Amino acid sequence: MTPLITTSPACATTSLEDEALVVRLTGDWQITESPPKWSQILAAHRPRRVVLQAEALGGWDSSLALFLSAARLWSAAQEVELVEQGFPPEVGRLAALLVTKPQVAAQNPRLADFVAVVGEATHKVWQETKDLAQLLGECFYSSGRFMRGQAQFRWRDCFTEMQQCGALALPIVGLISFLVGVIMAYQGAVQLRQFGADIYVADLVGLSVVREMGPMMAAIVLAGRTGAAFAATLGNMQANEEIDALETLGVSPIDFLVMPRIMALFLMMPLLALYANFLGIMGGLVVTASILDIPSSLYWIETKSIIDLSDLSTGLIKAATFGLIIGLCACLRGLQAERSAVGAGRAATAAVVTSTLLIIVSDSIFAVIFNILGW
Repeated sequence: MTPLITTSPACATTSLEDEALVVRLTGDWQITESPPKWSQILAAHRPRRVVLQAEALGGWDSSLALFLSAARLWSAAQEVELVEQGFPPEVGRLAALLVTKPQVAAQNPRLADFVAVVGEATHKVWQETKDLAQLLGECFYSSGRFMRGQAQFRWRDCFTEMQQCGALALPIVGLISFLVGVIMAYQGAVQLRQFGADIYVADLVGLSVVREMGPMMAAIVLAGRTGAAFAATLGNMQANEEIDALETLGVSPIDFLVMPRIMALFLMMPLLALYANFLGIMGGLVVTASILDIPSSLYWIETKSIIDLSDLSTGLIKAATFGLIIGLCACLRGLQAERSAVGAGRAATAAVVTSTLLIIVSDSIFAVIFNILGW
């Protein structure tokens, strides 16, 4: 027969001997059996000297070390002499580790310093500006190598990206541009009908779409569609160390990966802007023909009379610039991505946000410049 293993519960008995509190520890100290606590021992005693005796101790685990460490902390805080008798050396060493463990102070939550927040944001913006300027400079050097025929640039990759950001983007760009033209024509018609100036809806839609809304809508769509895809692709390549492999083989990532994408966006954005202009004007025509009963021929004549070459060139210049901005921001975020799947997703999000912000800023700068030039 297998003998039964009996255990005695942990016990701590106290007695006063010559102004000293003697604590005798007996039994098996197991943390699962809720052994005595040091705070319970001192419930009714305030001694000047404490003697811990463990000669009759049975089995033990970390609960005994916790009890001893609590006694040591209390004696040090109260400046009371503590005498230890009969403890295994391992218990003393474990209790010493528990006593010397640094206590993590709870931090009171408070609002961040306004000056510190502004300083950190300024430093971050400055760092991002330097990174973007560095990438722009590397692209200029790559363009110089391309002109001399020394760049590791493949037109096949560029044509593939042109198809992705050009032909495949026509449906979504056309739909959004058409709906924007419808909305602008309808809102303008509601106001202009009060003055009998219905025909000027064509002027409103034509100028707004050609100068601003056409290039802007095409750029916003490509920033969310193509820019995010470029950033995610480069971020995934960064995570898989494919870009490091290209550099090891002596292939420039700027020539091989960045320039084909930027070139594709630069070439396709003006064409998409023209397509967006046409469908935006068509949206205005649908509203004027259905609500205002203006003949389509009259609408086209008024549109042709109000739009000249300066208006068209203004929109095309903006569209080409927006394409460069989207390509630079997307490739920058992709090259900066962390080497993980999460990093690729964050790079795509950051590319869309940065591209959209810079598109709005550049559009406002163009508005000031063209106003000064009288365009």
